[in-house]
Amino acid sequence: MGLLDILQSALTANNPEQHFDNVAQAAPPGQLGAGLADAMRSEQTPPFGDMVGKLFGQSNAGQQAGVLNQIIASLGPAALSGVAGGVLGKMLAPGQTQLTPDQASQLSPAQVSDIAAHAQTVQPGVIDEVSQFYAQHSGLIKVLGGAALAITMAKMKENATRG
Repeated sequence: MGLLDILQSALTANNPEQHFDNVAQAAPPGQLGAGLADAMRSEQTPPFGDMVGKLFGQSNAGQQAGVLNQIIASLGPAALSGVAGGVLGKMLAPGQTQLTPDQASQLSPAQVSDIAAHAQTVQPGVIDEVSQFYAQHSGLIKVLGGAALAITMAKMKENATRG
């Protein structure tokens, strides 16, 4: 069974959570990330910052550092001082360009939500970067709920049928 067949089956079953693991296993991470990015931009899902905060809250310390470092890389060091009151800039030692898992775990999901929302306004492409990061950790995506999963899979199907 190919990816399109799996997506079609998952989308007609009206239970995206139950079928998402099959889709995530069959899809290349790039396709999964593109679908997730579309879901994060959708008006039918919560704002990007809220979704990232929710994912962050369910992530382990290594994943938390990974997504924050992805955001830092997208923004560049000069933009860190304005992010969520400069909380990221204050956490980084002079010359440090990445957070450690210990540093990342000190932030709350609400702070990360604010950081992600600010990052989106400064660098809209951060949505694609964060989505590709979470595509590598597809088990976490399920915490976003049925609507986000359904949109992710529908967008993946749409993108796959466009070729």
